[in-house]
Amino acid sequence: MKIDRLMGIIVYLLNNGRTSAQKLADEFEVSPRTIMRDLESLD
Repeated sequence: MKIDRLMGIIVYLLNNGRTSAQKLADEFEVSPRTIMRDLESLD
């Protein structure tokens, strides 16, 4: 579910600081493009 992934991204970034879209994509098992869309939503 998208909201769960968005919250997961926030928590991941708070705990780990800066990272790449590819690392987030690997962590959440989605494409880097999906991560970019999610980050745009959070912005």
